Amino acid sequence: IELMPCSDDKYYAFKYVNGHPKNTAEGKLCVVALGVLADVDSGYPLMECEMTLLTAIRTAATAALGAKYLARKDSRHVAIIGTGAQAEFQIAALKTVFPLTKVSYYDIDAAAMRKFHGHMDGDIDVLVPCDSVATAVQGADIVVTATASKQKNIIVSADMLEPGMHIHAMGGDCPGKTEFDASALQRCKVVVEYIEQSMIEGEIQDCGREAVHAELWEIVSGFKAGRQNDDEITFFDSVGFAVEDLSILKLIYQLSEQEGIGEMTYMIPDLANPKDLYGLLFSP
Repeated sequence: IELMPCSDDKYYAFKYVNGHPKNTAEGKLCVVALGVLADVDSGYPLMECEMTLLTAIRTAATAALGAKYLARKDSRHVAIIGTGAQAEFQIAALKTVFPLTKVSYYDIDAAAMRKFHGHMDGDIDVLVPCDSVATAVQGADIVVTATASKQKNIIVSADMLEPGMHIHAMGGDCPGKTEFDASALQRCKVVVEYIEQSMIEGEIQDCGREAVHAELWEIVSGFKAGRQNDDEITFFDSVGFAVEDLSILKLIYQLSEQEGIGEMTYMIPDLANPKDLYGLLFSP
């Protein structure tokens, strides 16, 4: 369970989010989230919001942003490993940036693969269900790993990497959980969101700072180079960063006011004398 706070000079936000892979066997979501947006100047909460769906959207948007700077511009084939609740969002977001025509996919859960196919059929020209990770990633331009098992894993091994690939490692992260080993990262140009956080729960927790080329903001801002040629292998070690939650909560708040959606809930005492909180106990 994490509490993810972030602030700018106008808004403060936090997200409560869990990660319990065993939940799906009990008919519960692996990840659920709630968020709060507050006014920095007064400290008053402005909005309470579900963030289970919003977490999926902001995570996929971050994948597309990273790929925009790190994947080859002509990328058409995405391989996704893990077809659970996040998978379709990843493809939908990447499709806004790249002319995707083919998606190959693999999951240890056949039902999850069928679910994914049902949602993606008609949106992607070629859908290829695979019987192994190695088969799925072969020839892919972009590889997305979206697994949840909380242990050290080698989902994609170093020998599966091909020149020109972009890897988006976004599987549910926590200390001690990885999807790649150090030998795979050594072949890649590695980018993270925030190095201090990634050192604790990202793919680089076994590699150290020296494995990191840049934080994503440095590439977006032009301080460091993203992809420099069509042969290098790029790797976005995405762990989920609180600024992404602040961004989407601000967007939802703006849209809710603009479109008149949501409900007003009075949770803060409205006192004639703001110093007389005790008197609220005796008010009619």
